[in-house]
Amino acid sequence: MTHFTRRATLGLIGGAVASPFVVRSARAGTAVNVGALRFVSHAPSYIAYERGYFTEAGLDVSFDFFEAAQPMAVAIASGDTDYAMTAISGGLISLADKGVAKVIGGALAEEKGISGQKILASNAAFEAGLKTPADLDGRSFGMTQAGSSFHYMGSQIAAAEDVDLKFKPLQKTGAVIGAIKSGQIDAWSIVPHIAKPLADAGAVQIIGEVADYIPDYQVTTVFTSARNASDAPEQTRAFLYALSRGAADFNAALVDNTAEAEEREEIIALLARNIYPDRELEAARAPIVNGAMRINADMGLNAASVANQLDWFKSEGLVKSSVSYETLVDESYVDILS
Repeated sequence: MTHFTRRATLGLIGGAVASPFVVRSARAGTAVNVGALRFVSHAPSYIAYERGYFTEAGLDVSFDFFEAAQPMAVAIASGDTDYAMTAISGGLISLADKGVAKVIGGALAEEKGISGQKILASNAAFEAGLKTPADLDGRSFGMTQAGSSFHYMGSQIAAAEDVDLKFKPLQKTGAVIGAIKSGQIDAWSIVPHIAKPLADAGAVQIIGEVADYIPDYQVTTVFTSARNASDAPEQTRAFLYALSRGAADFNAALVDNTAEAEEREEIIALLARNIYPDRELEAARAPIVNGAMRINADMGLNAASVANQLDWFKSEGLVKSSVSYETLVDESYVDILS
């Protein structure tokens, strides 16, 4: 389905060279730190960096690498990291409630017809009868921290299937991978660039799709400090514009498959250098191609999905019941997807 948003409409009116984000670029050479995970879902950041989109927007970008969403939110709030793109977590919501963080856009999204996040079973659990999500009752489910996106996904799956899960916090994504491979946990849900290679190697079994339980899930968002959102609007819009150019290149090459073959290969090689720096290109190709999910055009946001997530965090007592959507999201930067 095509969504005509405010920014997209402005782009159509203004022509191909119009920027729906930027009236003026940030001051040339403005230094910003961008939080990142070595995930395919962070492709727009890497593309914008390597193709000079950040530089053209006046930004001198350095990356801060993380292994989970909540530490990234803390770094944003402290000012150590300026912008980031990852899942909504209890930590991020709490920091927004304290007036130090704001969501300013959307990024990765589940979309019908595009292979998305997978529900995994360990081999041991699969052999013991965990064949579908309906078999999860009483099983252990991996997550990084309480209040993480893994916690949210597992809870939504459990509610839909009317089963009880035993959540096991393991702090880092790598630790969760090790735990499901060794059978220390029974199940997990994760993006396809991690799930599919694990399954192809025979280390886990895919037993379901997250999209079947959380349709149109806004998996990740773009966020920044409240100070950047309020005091640095030109810099922030410059960042979003450059990021959106990276997202457009990614979607064309690996999601919509509208890019030429040479362009597609350039994007794959670029992402391999950044996501799998220790692998040869051919070893990195399959997880990159298989892991491609939609990044919202113009970094638009599915507000309904974000509101549903916020309601869940409040219902579980993971954040204050008084936190509002407006506390979390600064819509002056956001295109709302319907």
